[in-house]
Amino acid sequence: MPYRRTESVVRRLAEREEAILAAATELAGEGGMAAVQIAAVAARAGIAAGTVYRYFPSKTDLVAELVAAVAGRELNAMMQAAAAAPGPMSALAAAIATFAARALNERRLAWAIIGEPVEPQVDAMRLDFRQSLAGELEARIRAAIAGGHLPEQDAGVAAPAIVGALMEGLLSPLAPQPADAAAARAAVQSATVFALRALGVVDARARGLVAQCVLP
Repeated sequence: MPYRRTESVVRRLAEREEAILAAATELAGEGGMAAVQIAAVAARAGIAAGTVYRYFPSKTDLVAELVAAVAGRELNAMMQAAAAAPGPMSALAAAIATFAARALNERRLAWAIIGEPVEPQVDAMRLDFRQSLAGELEARIRAAIAGGHLPEQDAGVAAPAIVGALMEGLLSPLAPQPADAAAARAAVQSATVFALRALGVVDARARGLVAQCVLP
C-alpha cells in the first residue's frame, strides 16, 4: 500500500511551511527582499537550511510564495473593508484607505512586495498583485459611476493611476517617513482624499468620506 500521511503529519508540515513564510515575511519587513536569504530564514524559523530547501527549492520560489501570501492577505482585507461599507462611495473610500493604512503600517514590507526590484519571475507575480489591486478599485469606481456618485471617466485608466499614486506617495523612497502614529494616520487620510479628489469628488465630501473610514 502507498504511504499515506496522517493528519498530524500533514498539520506539522503545514505549520513548518507557515513558520518559514512567517520568518521570510519578518526579514522582508526589516530589510527588504535582499534580506530574504535561505540561511537567514532558516535561522529565524529555528530550523536547518536544508529543511527550507525541502519546501522551497530556491530563494526565488520562497520569495514568489511570500509575495503571493502577502498579496492575498492585503487584497482580502481591502475587499472586506469595501464589502462592509454602506454604499458605493463609502466602499471606494474604504478600499483605498484600508490598502493605504495597512501598507504604511508595514511600509518596508509593502514596498518589498510591490515596488522593490526583484527577479523577473517574482516581478511577474508582483505585477499580478498590482493588477488585482487596480481591478478591485476599478470595480468600485465603476459602481460609483453607475450610481451617479462620480463623473463619467475611464475607470480602467483611473484605477491603476490611483494605485501608482498611493505607492509613490506613501511607500516609495521619495515618500516622507511619518514621525509617529498620528503622522501616519494623517498621511493615509491625505492620500485617500487626494485619490478621491482625482476621481472627481469635491473636497468637502472627500474629507467626509475619509472621516467615516475605520482605518486599521
